[in-house]
Amino acid sequence: MRQRATRDQQRLDSGVVTSPKDLENLQREIASLAKRQSDLEDVVLEVMERREAAQQRAAELAERVASVEAKVAEAEQRKTAELEGIDAEGFNVAKDRETLAADVPADLLGLYDKLRAQQGGVGAARLYQKRCEGCRLELNITELNEVRAAPANEVVRCENCRRILVRTADSGL
Repeated sequence: MRQRATRDQQRLDSGVVTSPKDLENLQREIASLAKRQSDLEDVVLEVMERREAAQQRAAELAERVASVEAKVAEAEQRKTAELEGIDAEGFNVAKDRETLAADVPADLLGLYDKLRAQQGGVGAARLYQKRCEGCRLELNITELNEVRAAPANEVVRCENCRRILVRTADSGL
């Protein structure tokens, strides 16, 4: 467009075109080309501004993504460390359980394991202030009297949840 406008301007300035009608058409074409070039330059400027804004937004989003990825990596490291700690604790608890289970009669241990499987991992519960800590229900007076009358080495079970009741000094009996 610029070349065409330059060429038309040279023709106009050179005096080659002598007809008034051709001169007028040439001037109109030069003005039209200048307007078109101005419009195109405005479009280019707008596109460049939008591109710059988009690049800036992309840079901001890339920063946010990097920040989130860093937080995710940090959380993964914490999770891994916690899982290792939990695994180590589980191993220690299993060893402690083995040591303690060796002193428990086999039939009682079998009953406990069976109840634990049935009761979601808890086979025994503390009797505390007339309440079974397993099912959280208070024992009625008859059940409490039976527990009181039972010898200390007898296995007593909750009538509600069937867990083994662990009697302690603070049981309230």
